Amino acid sequence: MGVDGALGRAVELAGRGRRAILGITGAPAAGKSTYAAGLAAELSSRGHKVALVPMDGYHLAQAALERLGIAEVKGAPHTFDAGGFVALLERLRKQDDETVWAPRFDRELEDSIAASIQVDAEVEVVLVEGNYLLLDQEPWATGRRLMDEVWYVDLADDVRQARLEARHRQFGRSPEEARERTLGSDEHNARLIAATKPAADAILQLP
Repeated sequence: MGVDGALGRAVELAGRGRRAILGITGAPAAGKSTYAAGLAAELSSRGHKVALVPMDGYHLAQAALERLGIAEVKGAPHTFDAGGFVALLERLRKQDDETVWAPRFDRELEDSIAASIQVDAEVEVVLVEGNYLLLDQEPWATGRRLMDEVWYVDLADDVRQARLEARHRQFGRSPEEARERTLGSDEHNARLIAATKPAADAILQLP
Protein backbone atom coordinates (compact mmCIF):
# COMPACT_ATOMS: atom_id res chain seq x y z
CA MET A 1 0.00 0.00 0.00
CA GLY A 2 1.30 3.43 -0.90
CA VAL A 3 1.35 6.45 1.38
CA ASP A 4 -1.68 8.07 -0.28
CA GLY A 5 -3.71 4.88 -0.08
CA ALA A 6 -2.74 4.49 3.58
CA LEU A 7 -3.92 8.02 4.35
CA GLY A 8 -7.24 7.35 2.66
CA ARG A 9 -7.69 4.17 4.67
CA ALA A 10 -6.82 5.98 7.92
CA VAL A 11 -9.40 8.67 7.14
CA GLU A 12 -11.99 5.92 6.61
CA LEU A 13 -11.17 4.39 9.98
CA ALA A 14 -11.39 7.81 11.65
CA GLY A 15 -14.83 8.46 10.20
CA ARG A 16 -16.57 5.27 11.32
CA GLY A 17 -18.25 6.83 14.33
CA ARG A 18 -16.42 4.69 16.89
CA ARG A 19 -12.83 4.70 18.04
CA ALA A 20 -10.31 2.99 15.78
CA ILE A 21 -7.03 1.58 17.03
CA LEU A 22 -4.48 1.40 14.23
CA GLY A 23 -1.13 -0.26 14.80
CA ILE A 24 2.04 0.75 12.97
CA THR A 25 4.82 -1.83 13.23
CA GLY A 26 8.15 -2.70 11.66
CA ALA A 27 11.78 -3.38 12.53
CA PRO A 28 13.91 -0.90 14.51
CA ALA A 29 14.74 2.23 12.47
CA ALA A 30 12.35 1.32 9.65
CA GLY A 31 10.69 4.72 10.00
CA LYS A 32 7.52 3.72 11.81
CA SER A 33 7.77 6.42 14.50
CA THR A 34 8.25 9.17 11.93
CA TYR A 35 5.46 7.81 9.76
CA ALA A 36 3.04 7.45 12.68
CA ALA A 37 3.74 11.02 13.83
CA GLY A 38 3.16 12.33 10.31
CA LEU A 39 -0.06 10.37 9.94
CA ALA A 40 -1.30 11.69 13.29
CA ALA A 41 -0.57 15.26 12.18
CA GLU A 42 -2.34 14.74 8.84
CA LEU A 43 -5.45 13.29 10.47
CA SER A 44 -5.49 16.12 13.01
CA SER A 45 -5.27 18.68 10.21
CA ARG A 46 -8.45 17.13 8.77
CA GLY A 47 -10.32 17.68 12.02
CA HIS A 48 -10.00 14.23 13.56
CA LYS A 49 -9.09 13.75 17.20
CA VAL A 50 -5.99 11.55 17.28
CA ALA A 51 -3.61 10.18 19.90
CA LEU A 52 -0.23 8.58 19.24
CA VAL A 53 0.76 5.91 21.77
CA PRO A 54 4.18 4.26 21.26
CA MET A 55 4.65 0.76 22.66
CA ASP A 56 8.15 1.80 23.81
CA GLY A 57 6.63 3.32 26.94
CA TYR A 58 6.38 -0.24 28.22
CA HIS A 59 10.13 -0.89 28.23
CA LEU A 60 11.14 -2.29 31.60
CA ALA A 61 13.05 0.31 33.59
CA GLN A 62 16.80 0.33 33.01
CA ALA A 63 17.37 -0.53 36.68
CA ALA A 64 15.07 -3.54 36.34
CA LEU A 65 16.83 -4.71 33.18
CA GLU A 66 20.18 -4.51 34.92
CA ARG A 67 18.87 -6.33 37.99
CA LEU A 68 17.49 -9.10 35.76
CA GLY A 69 20.71 -9.28 33.74
CA ILE A 70 19.03 -8.53 30.41
CA ALA A 71 20.10 -4.93 29.79
CA GLU A 72 22.30 -6.01 26.88
CA VAL A 73 19.27 -7.28 24.94
CA LYS A 74 17.05 -4.29 25.67
CA GLY A 75 14.42 -4.17 22.95
CA ALA A 76 13.74 -7.92 22.84
CA PRO A 77 10.14 -8.98 23.55
CA HIS A 78 10.88 -10.10 27.11
CA THR A 79 12.31 -6.68 28.01
CA PHE A 80 8.85 -5.08 27.82
CA ASP A 81 5.91 -5.14 30.18
CA ALA A 82 3.75 -6.77 27.53
CA GLY A 83 0.90 -7.44 29.95
CA GLY A 84 0.76 -3.79 30.91
CA PHE A 85 0.73 -2.79 27.25
CA VAL A 86 -2.20 -5.12 26.53
CA ALA A 87 -4.05 -3.76 29.56
CA LEU A 88 -3.64 -0.27 28.10
CA LEU A 89 -5.10 -1.45 24.77
CA GLU A 90 -8.07 -2.91 26.63
CA ARG A 91 -8.73 0.43 28.28
CA LEU A 92 -8.37 2.25 24.97
CA ARG A 93 -10.72 -0.20 23.28
CA LYS A 94 -13.37 0.33 25.96
CA GLN A 95 -13.67 4.08 25.21
CA ASP A 96 -15.86 5.22 28.06
CA ASP A 97 -15.78 8.69 29.62
CA GLU A 98 -12.38 8.03 31.17
CA THR A 99 -9.21 9.82 30.14
CA VAL A 100 -6.46 7.22 29.73
CA TRP A 101 -2.84 8.09 30.46
CA ALA A 102 -0.08 6.17 28.72
CA PRO A 103 3.68 6.13 29.36
CA ARG A 104 6.31 7.35 26.94
CA PHE A 105 9.93 6.35 26.42
CA ASP A 106 12.60 9.03 26.73
CA ARG A 107 15.67 8.21 24.63
CA GLU A 108 17.82 10.73 26.47
CA LEU A 109 17.06 9.07 29.80
CA GLU A 110 16.84 5.56 28.31
CA ASP A 111 13.80 5.05 30.52
CA SER A 112 10.04 5.29 30.44
CA ILE A 113 8.04 8.09 32.03
CA ALA A 114 4.63 7.08 33.34
CA ALA A 115 1.35 8.88 32.61
CA SER A 116 2.80 11.14 29.91
CA ILE A 117 0.40 10.71 26.98
CA GLN A 118 -3.18 11.86 27.39
CA VAL A 119 -5.92 10.00 25.51
CA ASP A 120 -9.27 11.71 26.04
CA ALA A 121 -12.58 9.95 25.60
CA GLU A 122 -13.23 12.00 22.44
CA VAL A 123 -10.22 10.58 20.59
CA GLU A 124 -11.38 8.94 17.35
CA VAL A 125 -8.16 7.26 16.30
CA VAL A 126 -5.40 5.86 18.47
CA LEU A 127 -2.21 5.21 16.53
CA VAL A 128 -0.18 2.56 18.34
CA GLU A 129 3.42 2.29 17.18
CA GLY A 130 5.83 -0.47 18.12
CA ASN A 131 7.91 -3.49 17.20
CA TYR A 132 5.88 -6.47 18.35
CA LEU A 133 2.29 -5.63 17.46
CA LEU A 134 2.00 -8.72 15.22
CA LEU A 135 3.98 -11.16 17.35
CA ASP A 136 2.08 -14.45 17.61
CA GLN A 137 2.90 -15.00 21.28
CA GLU A 138 0.83 -14.17 24.32
CA PRO A 139 0.14 -11.61 25.59
CA TRP A 140 1.14 -9.82 22.36
CA ALA A 141 -1.40 -11.86 20.36
CA THR A 142 -4.21 -10.63 22.63
CA GLY A 143 -3.06 -7.08 21.97
CA ARG A 144 -3.29 -7.69 18.22
CA ARG A 145 -6.94 -8.67 18.56
CA LEU A 146 -7.68 -5.37 20.28
CA MET A 147 -6.45 -3.35 17.29
CA ASP A 148 -8.58 -2.81 14.19
CA GLU A 149 -5.67 -3.02 11.78
CA VAL A 150 -1.88 -3.26 11.92
CA TRP A 151 0.31 -1.91 9.11
CA TYR A 152 3.90 -2.98 8.58
CA VAL A 153 6.47 -0.35 7.58
CA ASP A 154 9.06 -2.00 5.33
CA LEU A 155 12.53 -0.69 4.51
CA ALA A 156 15.64 -2.19 2.90
CA ASP A 157 17.86 -3.81 5.52
CA ASP A 158 21.00 -1.86 4.60
CA VAL A 159 19.23 1.50 4.90
CA ARG A 160 17.55 0.50 8.16
CA GLN A 161 20.80 -0.76 9.69
CA ALA A 162 22.66 2.42 8.74
CA ARG A 163 19.94 4.51 10.39
CA LEU A 164 20.00 2.38 13.51
CA GLU A 165 23.75 2.52 13.83
CA ALA A 166 23.65 6.31 13.51
CA ARG A 167 20.96 6.48 16.19
CA HIS A 168 23.05 4.46 18.61
CA ARG A 169 26.00 6.80 18.04
CA GLN A 170 23.76 9.84 18.51
CA PHE A 171 22.79 8.59 21.95
CA GLY A 172 26.30 8.01 23.17
CA ARG A 173 27.60 4.67 21.92
CA SER A 174 31.02 4.47 20.31
CA PRO A 175 31.17 3.52 16.61
CA GLU A 176 32.23 0.00 17.60
CA GLU A 177 29.47 -0.36 20.20
CA ALA A 178 26.88 1.04 17.79
CA ARG A 179 27.78 -1.43 15.07
CA GLU A 180 27.92 -4.37 17.47
CA ARG A 181 24.48 -3.54 18.87
CA THR A 182 22.99 -2.96 15.41
CA LEU A 183 24.21 -6.25 13.98
CA GLY A 184 23.78 -8.18 17.22
CA SER A 185 20.69 -8.11 19.44
CA ASP A 186 18.95 -5.46 17.30
CA GLU A 187 19.30 -7.55 14.17
CA HIS A 188 18.00 -10.61 15.99
CA ASN A 189 14.91 -8.60 16.96
CA ALA A 190 14.57 -7.26 13.42
CA ARG A 191 14.42 -10.78 12.01
CA LEU A 192 11.81 -11.76 14.57
CA ILE A 193 9.72 -8.74 13.59
CA ALA A 194 10.19 -9.37 9.86
CA ALA A 195 8.74 -12.84 10.32
CA THR A 196 5.46 -11.20 11.41
CA LYS A 197 5.10 -9.19 8.19
CA PRO A 198 2.73 -11.66 6.45
CA ALA A 199 0.20 -11.09 9.25
CA ALA A 200 -0.05 -7.36 8.53
CA ASP A 201 -3.22 -5.85 7.09
CA ALA A 202 -1.06 -3.70 4.82
CA ILE A 203 2.63 -3.30 4.00
CA LEU A 204 3.87 0.26 3.58
CA GLN A 205 6.82 1.01 1.33
CA LEU A 206 7.95 4.45 2.42
CA PRO A 207 9.93 6.76 0.10
